[in-house]
Amino acid sequence: MDRSFTQSKPQLSQAVVRRRRGAGLLRDYQLYLLIALPILYFVVFKYLPMYGAAIAFQDYNIFQGVTGSEWVGLDNFRQLFAMSQFYQVLRNTLMLNLLDLLVSFPAPIILALLLNELRVLWYKKFAQTLLYLPHFISWIIIGGLVYQMFATSGGLINNVIAGIGIPPIPFLTEKNIWVLVYLAAGVWQSAGWGTIIYLAALTGINKELYEAAEVDGAGRWKKMRHITLPGIRSTIVVLLIIQLGHIMTIGFERPFVMGNTLVMDYAEVISTYVYKVGLQAAQFSLATAMGLFQALVGLFFVVLANTIAKRFGEQGIW
Repeated sequence: MDRSFTQSKPQLSQAVVRRRRGAGLLRDYQLYLLIALPILYFVVFKYLPMYGAAIAFQDYNIFQGVTGSEWVGLDNFRQLFAMSQFYQVLRNTLMLNLLDLLVSFPAPIILALLLNELRVLWYKKFAQTLLYLPHFISWIIIGGLVYQMFATSGGLINNVIAGIGIPPIPFLTEKNIWVLVYLAAGVWQSAGWGTIIYLAALTGINKELYEAAEVDGAGRWKKMRHITLPGIRSTIVVLLIIQLGHIMTIGFERPFVMGNTLVMDYAEVISTYVYKVGLQAAQFSLATAMGLFQALVGLFFVVLANTIAKRFGEQGIW
């Protein structure tokens, strides 16, 4: 009797666990429905398209599809690495992304620190709203604004410069100056929105630390240096790791809209080159091989940055 009781006990506990799980699902079904939407999004738009990565190893024929096209192994990658223009495009992508990282990454941190020091509440909210707004403007509109502002002939800034007797500056046609305009437009569009994360991280800092620092006679600069920045250090590290993962990934709209034939030596990046090779020239296999190479390099940077962060005692992203 004791043996039968001990044998039925695990089965009873499993049944209780299943019942409790079912009760938990019914109780929190709204939360599961909410999480189902982002999961569905990632499955449909992130995981299912991975099936198309097979095109990089095929002589893809649009009429035969992925299953009917001939497999060519690494021939597309050999052709890609043999192209001289590929290395120029790779250089431009790395250059613009690294410069963007140096300029655009610290900008939201600085803005968050400045906004955190504001004591007039209505002005702080107004400044936040004003800084967030450019994020909701498409790059097509931003490109038009940049052209109206910086065009050599008829641009607002050059009209003002011409009015005081200074020759017009080729903001959009001289390569080095174009890079500065490109970076400035990126900061203006993204910095305000990025401050949301850092402002949220700042709310988690214990206020008693600031009170203790005031008692010790610390000013705003010392409190920012010794309390605020260390308090959001983990957030900065995580976002930096994510940003390094995008070091090979560059948006299509920004370089495509702001670029022109006179600055193509710097403006031609992987995304615009994939568009020209894949869609305009219909070389789907070559474009897919370039996209797959881009993704693998981005994965390498994420793993490397996460490993370095853990070596220095940070949490990382996994």
